[in-house]
Amino acid sequence: MRRNAWILGLLAIVVAIMLTVPRFLKPRHTGGLTSQEAVGKTAPDFQLKDINGKMVKLSDFRGKAVVLNFWATWCPPCKVEIPWFEDLQQRYGSQGLQVVGVALDDSSDAEIAKFAQDMKMNYPVLLGKEETSDLYGGVEALPTTFYIDRNGKIITSVPGLVDRKEIEDNVVKALNTKTEAASSRPTPAPKQEGAQ
Repeated sequence: MRRNAWILGLLAIVVAIMLTVPRFLKPRHTGGLTSQEAVGKTAPDFQLKDINGKMVKLSDFRGKAVVLNFWATWCPPCKVEIPWFEDLQQRYGSQGLQVVGVALDDSSDAEIAKFAQDMKMNYPVLLGKEETSDLYGGVEALPTTFYIDRNGKIITSVPGLVDRKEIEDNVVKALNTKTEAASSRPTPAPKQEGAQ
């Protein structure tokens, strides 16, 4: 009887350590780009399931300006900026903007889908994985947003909540990039007189 109590006490201590220690550890960096290193680089591609079960690749949106927003259902600042992203998607979608939300959440897929429905999220909501976060430097804070130009290059990353104007300014900056294919086309030579 006394031995069982000792074993149960030891198990309780081990479980308590397993639950609390990770909160105090510095987020690991697993070889992906840090937020600062990412700027100017091609956004790492990934494939994730969306809340409807469809597989979506980031590269599916090549040619568009992409706002890649990492968020979670439990994150109050995320709830503040989600309506801003919905409005920006509505306003700039026809100009080539695509907002993509990646949920880094411990909630079930069904709970994330219900949250997205309740928030009326009008853009793809993907079910994120730790590996996806690692590709972007471990995403040390939520929300974290990467702004990707039409060529798939990261133009800036923003950890935490910022005001709506800063978000919109980054959206416009991403939209105003020209695709490399368009900018590398040769300029037509001027017609010479007498040429047909």
